Amino acid sequence: MKVAVLGAGAIGAYVGAALHRAGADVHLVARGPHLAALRQHGVRVLSPRGDFTAHAHATDDPAEIGPADYVFLGLKANSYAACGPLIEPLLHDTTAVVAAQNGIPWWYFHRHGGPYDGHRVESVDPDGAVSAVIAPERALGCVVYAATELEGPGVVRHLEGTRFSIGEPDRSVSKRCLDLSEAMQAGGLKCPVEPDLRNDVWLKLLGNISFNPISALARATMRQMCLHGGTRKVIETMMAETLAVAQALGCEVGVSIERRLAGAERVGDHRTSTLQDLERGKPLELDVLLAAVVELAEITGVEVPTLRTVHAISDLLALRSAA
Repeated sequence: MKVAVLGAGAIGAYVGAALHRAGADVHLVARGPHLAALRQHGVRVLSPRGDFTAHAHATDDPAEIGPADYVFLGLKANSYAACGPLIEPLLHDTTAVVAAQNGIPWWYFHRHGGPYDGHRVESVDPDGAVSAVIAPERALGCVVYAATELEGPGVVRHLEGTRFSIGEPDRSVSKRCLDLSEAMQAGGLKCPVEPDLRNDVWLKLLGNISFNPISALARATMRQMCLHGGTRKVIETMMAETLAVAQALGCEVGVSIERRLAGAERVGDHRTSTLQDLERGKPLELDVLLAAVVELAEITGVEVPTLRTVHAISDLLALRSAA
């Protein structure tokens, strides 16, 4: 199995290291000091489950890798539309693209089968720009439940969680899903093939849509947000509005808001990816979180006043951080 990891950051390098440990032919695409460290020392994973190092091939030129069986996207979703020149050399006729993104994916209504089948979510796939680069037929959905951080060039700190749920947009249990699941599990990760990954998308989104923007606005960790009474109430309201949109689209999360908050509190003083991006001066990944759900609320007729308010404020933060 040949796997190219496009965007070998905290999550991408962690997955690549696990697959390499399982015997897959892994190639990491990175740049700068991180790439130099990967080339010299490999991926060093520091984890409560045991530290290990994986000496996978690393490059900044996808053409050097050539077509792969799987392309694991570790990029932020807001960069997908511009990744054409990077991903094109990695594709053959049957290459599967595993999109490990937060929020609503561009393939969400592809082969959905419901009343919105084929609908394009504009805030996620503006003018079809992402679909033009990554055809929805190639997509394997992936919902990440692992928490990792780049501690330094070439060094990934694994904090907790090893589950990477995957699934086909058409809900089939395909061979490409089963093969990837087997390889991920051989590398020490949990990788269930879900019959309808959209439920997992909403479960993960329940936390991302609330904790990520609030963490950036308040410069707060998971624990701090959960323990501050007023902030916790805002997060509860955002989650309730998100659940209403999910239910209007026929999805059931299966976890109560209180249980979701308890799980977040257990993560401790982890900084969300949005807060990490803000601190590093990187673009904020908010369209696939807030903007997408506000858009879905409009087409389903669900009222989401708190989501709209937080979206407006965090959008200004995103514009200021990009300036």
